[in-house]
Amino acid sequence: MLLVIAATPQELAGAAGARTLVCGIGPREAYTATEDAVAEGGASIVLNVGIAGARRGSGVPLLATVIGTQAVDCDGDSEPIAPAVSLRAAVQRALPDALAVPIGTSARVGGTTGVAVEAMEGFSVLAACLDEGVPAIELRVISNEIEEPDRSLWRFDDALAELARVTALVVAEIQRA
Repeated sequence: MLLVIAATPQELAGAAGARTLVCGIGPREAYTATEDAVAEGGASIVLNVGIAGARRGSGVPLLATVIGTQAVDCDGDSEPIAPAVSLRAAVQRALPDALAVPIGTSARVGGTTGVAVEAMEGFSVLAACLDEGVPAIELRVISNEIEEPDRSLWRFDDALAELARVTALVVAEIQRA
């Protein structure tokens, strides 16, 4: 059973036909909600979706779709988590033009280092899944430059629309496999 997890309900718009979970914003909330859902037998595969920021000059443009090659804990010293090879292959079949890069997780905006893409839940979702023996992968659409302080310039609506589109494609591919 596929479980699609996002921080907010808006990020789950493309997950029709799959079980969904709103985990809340931030690493702690994401880990706890994911662990509870997966431990109850609620998933055999987890897709973590959401919007994210990219570093200026990183080569990751606004509204790009990003498949996480690793989830990186930028607030601690945990080892990065890579998604299952078969799951990553399925996502890449659905989204052949998506960028594949490591995605950093931090509890605060601008809290990542050493990564081009920053989110707030991915590492925690993948860590909870790893602890429960369930394969998981992170999928993001870039809504903003991390360094941009003017949030009126962040493209939330456009990124959420693109996220809904790509999530639907990935859900269909995973359910077909």
